[in-house]
Amino acid sequence: QVQLMESGGGLGQAGGSLRLSCAASGSLFRINHMGWYRQIPGKQRVLVAKVTGAGSTTYLDSVKGRFTMSRDNAKNTMYLQMNMLKPEDTAVYYCNVNVYSQVQMRSDDYWGQGTQVTVSS
Repeated sequence: QVQLMESGGGLGQAGGSLRLSCAASGSLFRINHMGWYRQIPGKQRVLVAKVTGAGSTTYLDSVKGRFTMSRDNAKNTMYLQMNMLKPEDTAVYYCNVNVYSQVQMRSDDYWGQGTQVTVSS
């Protein structure tokens, strides 16, 4: 089992910055990929940023150049630094990891509890 605990988020202003954190604990034998998603009411969850086990990172087009995903392996924590915020960045943000379990011999997705980000104009 893997547990993800998100922190950060809250209220930001257009042009400002916020940082999200996601601390992982539990059975982290092999992380296939990790990422951040966001969701607004009535819409599907959308990938914002993702890094593979090989270190390749991809971003949603609308956040490229503004958001940066990073990770601290020693702390099993990943971050999403959000700069130049826009009102359209308002959403609930979720962290995600896909982890391979030696015991179950399969990979599973795990999700954080979600954190609200609201950007005022």
